[in-house]
Amino acid sequence: MIRNAHEIDFQIFGEEMQYVEIELDPQEAVVAEAGSFMMMDEGIQMDTIFGDGSDKNNGFFGKVLGAGKRLLTGESLFMTAFQNVVTGKKKVSFASPYPGKIISIDLNRFNHKFICQKDAFLCAAKGVSVGIEFSKKIGRGFFGGEGFIMQKLEGDGMAFVHAGGTTAVKELAPGEKLKVDTGCIIGFDASVDYDIQFVGGIRNTLFGGEGMVFATLTGPGTVYIQSLPFSRLASRVFAAAPQGGGKDKGEGSILGGLGNLLDGDNRF
Repeated sequence: MIRNAHEIDFQIFGEEMQYVEIELDPQEAVVAEAGSFMMMDEGIQMDTIFGDGSDKNNGFFGKVLGAGKRLLTGESLFMTAFQNVVTGKKKVSFASPYPGKIISIDLNRFNHKFICQKDAFLCAAKGVSVGIEFSKKIGRGFFGGEGFIMQKLEGDGMAFVHAGGTTAVKELAPGEKLKVDTGCIIGFDASVDYDIQFVGGIRNTLFGGEGMVFATLTGPGTVYIQSLPFSRLASRVFAAAPQGGGKDKGEGSILGGLGNLLDGDNRF
């Protein structure tokens, strides 16, 4: 098989705040989302490109269409390519944007296609196509929330996605189902069927605190789950922050911080 993507070597460092170091041979390149760059050796050239730099969308209008689809996932029209333009091996590193794990995805292992959350993609070998996976079921569109528009990574190279908190990997047998909070999905291979299911019950819906729906993933295939979606982390931070420019609710009270110890932290 003729390889379209560059064949890269890599190493992941760290525990909870990870970064991936990619080693590039001469003329090899990697593409990344804006804001993920950490550091690079002298001799690597950085270039802003339209779309993802793959050959999937040939011609100007094909590139416009491919880049336009990225806008639907909240990403930029442009990506950044890092190419080794000198002789000898050079290294470039990319960091995860929040605490969690970086996961390496060998697209050859996933039959050349992997579907992931729209904000999970970090970087990939140049030649990997980064697009969107539209849902064909109307229920996902109205109620899927974070899981409605998914990204799809296609090609024959290495790609890297990031996840919040701790990562769980589930191997689903044919027909085996797994129910997951929509925000906790990192990604899965194309053989996994994905749908939305209502939680059910008035009390569960109104008072359960888990939302109206969850995702149902049906095997066969591999599923990656994250314990701390960024949206959940952000909502907790927002809830803990002083509202309206005022002080923390414990500040200025007679008991102050001691009061928080006595009545518990009820801000969440």
